[in-house]
Amino acid sequence: MTGISKLMSILVLASLTLVAQVQAAQKVVFDTGHGERFVVGEKGPLQLSGLAEILQGQGIQVETVDQPFSEASLAGADALVISGAFQRLHPAEIDAVLRFVQNGGKLAIMLHIAPPLGPLLDRMMISYTNGVIQERQNVIDNDPQRFKVNRLGSHPVLAGLQEFSLHGVWGLINRDESTRIIASSSPEAWIDIDRDKIRKKEATASFGVVVAGELGKGGFLVFGDDAIFQNKFLDENNAQLATNLANWLK
Repeated sequence: MTGISKLMSILVLASLTLVAQVQAAQKVVFDTGHGERFVVGEKGPLQLSGLAEILQGQGIQVETVDQPFSEASLAGADALVISGAFQRLHPAEIDAVLRFVQNGGKLAIMLHIAPPLGPLLDRMMISYTNGVIQERQNVIDNDPQRFKVNRLGSHPVLAGLQEFSLHGVWGLINRDESTRIIASSSPEAWIDIDRDKIRKKEATASFGVVVAGELGKGGFLVFGDDAIFQNKFLDENNAQLATNLANWLK
């Protein structure tokens, strides 16, 4: 091998090593500081260890943050996941999260109960329904709160998918052009406003179930349901959704 060939080989190897290091450096942090009950570090049926394994399989470093959101607690993260928060964020934390996205970070939110994240969603120009969606099409096991979604828009997180499953989802409304609905229920869905499990005067409508948006240099996704990535619900389609999410977070 000539000297030039040896030098080229060394440069190629160095380049490949650098690429591998950059890929390995991608870090996604999961919030565990706001009352989350379903977490990446547990193996139970409602936990998120399967999601963590999918992310790690895509070369992502998965960590958790249990401290209030701030520039310091989010330092070094490329993406933040807030899944199933039961406690409100302090206004200073909301500011920190939005700065994180504006500076190029990715943010994924999954709702278990919507009100704790209402102030953050409001700053992102997203509203939510005052109850979970009751569907009348593609229902799973005769439970109108569990259904398959096949009204999908264009977004990398939906690549290659024809449908995925939801298991108790809040309807989402985008309030300006910085956000857009990328997946929605059928037009026959409704919200049980009076909680009597009977549709009387409640109107039917198509509700958003996933919203995407951009803020500054970064972007965000909001899923109206946190169960979609829980271990017991990671069927083939939801696992593909999780893989797509991993690629988007990178």
